[in-house]
Amino acid sequence: MKIVLSRIDDRFIHGQVLTRWIKVNEADRIIIVSDEVAADEMRKTLILSVAPSNVKASAVSISKMEKAFHSPRYNDTTAMLLFENPSDIVSLIEAGVPIKTVNVGGMRFANDRKQITKSVSVSEKDISAFERLDQLGVKLELRQLPSDSSEDFIQILRNEIKSIGR
Repeated sequence: MKIVLSRIDDRFIHGQVLTRWIKVNEADRIIIVSDEVAADEMRKTLILSVAPSNVKASAVSISKMEKAFHSPRYNDTTAMLLFENPSDIVSLIEAGVPIKTVNVGGMRFANDRKQITKSVSVSEKDISAFERLDQLGVKLELRQLPSDSSEDFIQILRNEIKSIGR
């Protein structure tokens, strides 16, 4: 399997993914990698219902994604992986799936989160996971659209944490 994009965006499949990212990163499959989504049939159905008809879409658990990545059956597959949070990416990498770059697109605000940019808010667990990804040598880029400039997300995160206090 060739992974053409690994993106954190808790909205998963939406306008930016459908109109911009899928065109720049040609993939024949969009895979939502999330234990939570894979286990929730209603949520999975709603998320996958908006996928473009010309691209296969699925929602799988982290362990199923690891097995699929290593299966010869998917050798010719090009895939865009969409994640809800950085912890799921850490788990997938530690299970043996080589992800070298992660596009940080959107993580919505909630009471237990600190707003880092206009589109990214993080919890303490997220901060630890992003630090772990950095330790694993994963490039973390902040970019909403393919036409935007890529920014170093780990540096932005560290600067914001320092300025707002952790």
